[in-house]
Amino acid sequence: MCGISGIISNKEIYRLNERIIAMVSSQHHRGPDNQGYITLNRGCVFGHNRLKIIDLSNSANQPFTSNSGNIIIVFNGEIYNYQAIKKELILEYEFHTKSDTEVMAAAIETKGLDWFLKMSNGIFSIAIYDKSKRNITLVRDRSGIKPLFYCVVDNILIFASEIKAILASGLVNGEMEYCAIDDYFAFRHVREPYTFFKNIYCVESATKIIFPIDNISNYCKSRYWEIPQLNFQKKYNELDCIEELNRKLSNTVKMQMVADVPVGTLLSGGLDSSLITALASYKTNTLDTFSIGFKEKEYNEFEYSRLVAKNFKTNHSEYILSEQDYFKQLTVLTKSKDAPLGVPNEIPLYELSKKISGFDKVILSGEGADEIFFGYGRIFRSPYVFENSENKIKTSFYDYFSKRYEYIPRDLRDRFLSVPLDLRKKFDKNLKKEFINYKNEENVFRFFLNYHIKELLIRLDYTTMQSSLESRVPFLDHTLIDFVSKNIPNELKLKFNLNKNKFKCKNLSEEEISEVYDTPKYILKKVAERYLPHDIIYRKKIGFPVPLQWWDKSLQKTAQILKNRNWLNVDISVEEIVNNMSGQALWMFICLAIFEDNYFNKNYRW
Repeated sequence: MCGISGIISNKEIYRLNERIIAMVSSQHHRGPDNQGYITLNRGCVFGHNRLKIIDLSNSANQPFTSNSGNIIIVFNGEIYNYQAIKKELILEYEFHTKSDTEVMAAAIETKGLDWFLKMSNGIFSIAIYDKSKRNITLVRDRSGIKPLFYCVVDNILIFASEIKAILASGLVNGEMEYCAIDDYFAFRHVREPYTFFKNIYCVESATKIIFPIDNISNYCKSRYWEIPQLNFQKKYNELDCIEELNRKLSNTVKMQMVADVPVGTLLSGGLDSSLITALASYKTNTLDTFSIGFKEKEYNEFEYSRLVAKNFKTNHSEYILSEQDYFKQLTVLTKSKDAPLGVPNEIPLYELSKKISGFDKVILSGEGADEIFFGYGRIFRSPYVFENSENKIKTSFYDYFSKRYEYIPRDLRDRFLSVPLDLRKKFDKNLKKEFINYKNEENVFRFFLNYHIKELLIRLDYTTMQSSLESRVPFLDHTLIDFVSKNIPNELKLKFNLNKNKFKCKNLSEEEISEVYDTPKYILKKVAERYLPHDIIYRKKIGFPVPLQWWDKSLQKTAQILKNRNWLNVDISVEEIVNNMSGQALWMFICLAIFEDNYFNKNYRW
């Protein structure tokens, strides 16, 4: 896992080497094991920060040049099946390292990028310089697990793993994109490809962008992978489905444990992290597991994580985070994220990552299970309720779903905020068209993979990488997503407990149905029965809670930072925000103000 950066232009760039050194230095935390850069010509340079995971020798350092010298790459991530790809190339390419980086360079040189992308299983963001074609290609993994940002200004391309590195180039000024604010309060992050910075974008998931060096602004963007359609078949053998899923999950976890350094797991004590821990424990004799929580018992799950750790004889560590330490890190973490924090548990995850980095370099985490196995019962049940209610006559499913999903409702956002609604209008227009093309169950599934999961992945990447810790997410392996979508019937994910409940619940709301008459993640729980105690599998999901309501005084005191914000309506007082917003919503307002103060009161150009 690493940090990548670069500046590309067909004209000479003033102080080019100084700029790339500044970019590389700003991402030191992403790769403290080696920092380097290569000047391609007077206007082009690649930079790299390396965290050594596979092939710990210096021969695998980056930027990496292929044997012919035609392909030069910088790469952030891991290619889990690099050994299998290497076997396909061994007759065509002479290898000099044992790294997945060289396998990537060899594949691109001998068979092309499209072949590599089709074959690869991994998490990655990559920049590729092709000398013969005189172009630069930026490409990102299928689910958007590893970040990659870019900016085109004055026919110059600047790219990096983090926005702070783009700003460090001195070629771009940081200006707030005010229309991102509405998106943030609705989705707790800004949807791809937009960011909080004008003219700085993220490379979208499963996307490659080709920039001709002689005309950077004339770039071409395309997708190389699409979310698979769901399986709605009614005839199936449930036991066979459970057995096949168990086999697939086990193989996925095994593949994602490939590393030349120790691998551990985040263990909350919930279903997802516990199942990953169980499967990982069979692949190693010494597995480290880690938990964090608060002193208030209802805000930690230690009794469950301890039970799992004991069952699988892991080397378990747990940590308590205090209120004082929580608020101390609020500003610190905002400075590292390049965006306002989205969910309160980002701070404990950051604190836990700092602890883990003293033991391991790689950690497995449970993100993605709720999205592909329909774990958010109250939301994934919305198509059923919509079809059986009067709402179907009164509104579209998109409008119904949006009202249920968006975090701070639109009427409240419109009342409190004074910002452009460009992104809302654009996404509404596009999604309304998209929702017409699929069944409503599929629309919810696609929405969660296209939008919801992105905030969780952003959170996981930057909190772990701040401590030079690589995080991996087995549930988002693209072959597992394909398998679950195509081979597991949809009704085995969110399953009514009795067939008669399909008719009995027709007049009930999502809240009345979920986890009373149905079982979210049903088939995953059936697989888990082979490994985990009943209390771990079937207890009510509580997520990763933070006791904000216990910290009212701290929140209200900190909320004074909201005075005189030009993105708030002029007639809105701090007291009105405090009185009308939940603890977490108020926390988000505070985070946005802290972010604004730390990023937009300075000049970045030099």
